[in-house]
Amino acid sequence: MRTHTPLEAPPETPLQTLPARAHVTVGRSQPVLDVVVPVYNEEADLERCVRRLHDHLARTFPYAFRITIADNASTDRTPEISAYLDDAIDEVIAVRLEQKGRGRALRTVWSMSQAPVLAYMDVDLSTDLNALLPLVAPLISGHSDLAIGSRLARSSRVVRGPKREFISRAYNLILRGSLAARFSDAQCGFKAIRKDVAERLLPLVEDTGWFFDTEMLVLAERAGLRIHEVPVDWVDDPNSTVHIVKTATEDLKGVWRVGRALATGALPLDRLRRPFGDDPRDRGLSGVPGGLARQLVGFCVVGALSTLVYLLLYSLFRLGTGPQIANALALLLSALGNTAANRRLTFGVRGRDRAMRHQAQGLVVFGIGLALTSGSLAALDAASGTPAHSTELAVLIAANLAATVLRFLLFRAWVFPSESQQNGTATDLALSDLNLTDHDSRNTR
Repeated sequence: MRTHTPLEAPPETPLQTLPARAHVTVGRSQPVLDVVVPVYNEEADLERCVRRLHDHLARTFPYAFRITIADNASTDRTPEISAYLDDAIDEVIAVRLEQKGRGRALRTVWSMSQAPVLAYMDVDLSTDLNALLPLVAPLISGHSDLAIGSRLARSSRVVRGPKREFISRAYNLILRGSLAARFSDAQCGFKAIRKDVAERLLPLVEDTGWFFDTEMLVLAERAGLRIHEVPVDWVDDPNSTVHIVKTATEDLKGVWRVGRALATGALPLDRLRRPFGDDPRDRGLSGVPGGLARQLVGFCVVGALSTLVYLLLYSLFRLGTGPQIANALALLLSALGNTAANRRLTFGVRGRDRAMRHQAQGLVVFGIGLALTSGSLAALDAASGTPAHSTELAVLIAANLAATVLRFLLFRAWVFPSESQQNGTATDLALSDLNLTDHDSRNTR
């Protein structure tokens, strides 16, 4: 009997070399799908579940496949049963890891596998296996990058107790509220990923336990990868060995860690952003600036929030000082936050590179806004002497609207120009230098 022990992971593939999505090349003998079953002390259910999964794939899956048992340092008879199944069934291999952790097992086996589509499912097979082909089909066809089973979709049929139902829904609400996740079910043990995507995405995932696939999904979504969701039929396993409180605690720690990394720009997700170059939104149309509609929406949302903050600060400062000083202080503080928010959310600039330069340019834009609003206040004071507070606010709102339009134009064209604008400017400068050089050489002659 043989059990495969991974020696070392293959070298990481450069993150910036993702190819265009395409239909998986199907060979006659090479497995198209590798289904990983991570296990820890599952001697009672392992053989029954693996044989059931193998029988289903042999009957329904149209391509070559493999089932990999990933043993997470089990201390019962799980290694012996895994090795027996490895010998007895051609499409089954067993891998032994000496450290626990579902995430560690998935990372190791997925890194070793040569199959173009990688999946995993829990050993209890709580998910109906009829959802397996719909799960991996979009990955084989090249339509999607990852796929997940969802127990929270409207057409899903789920049987489980109220405690687990509450915990699952509460966890997904936390993900939506804290990490802005849009996928519906992070915890369902039924997921798949393309091999070429896994090679670039997995090096960014730190967790080695139960939070591994949640972190993978959050990073994939933030990077702009396409996640396909499949409604599943799911029956709770009453004998599950998962420690709910411990798992929930580790998950919350993971949410905090990933949220902080995303907020500070510590993750190089720009390397995965629109990695394939086949996004229709990347195709420029003459006369239509790229991303203008999205930038306008983001700028309006940030602007509305900044205006509320500005008015609140102005009213607060106005209690102890004159209108000009209150306006300057409120506009300065709100402008710093506005520049930072627009940098990250509206124009998609991540990381700390040129952050101080952007803030300095934002302060120049702030100075223009200050001139507009201060001039409006001065004109109002000259016209009416002692205007009412409500009149001051009305004039400031009108002046801020004018300043907002100008701010967007300056942000888009000067502070956060697109790559094409930067390249165009660089090209113009280079041509200008060439012309000057040519002119000088002619004068020399």
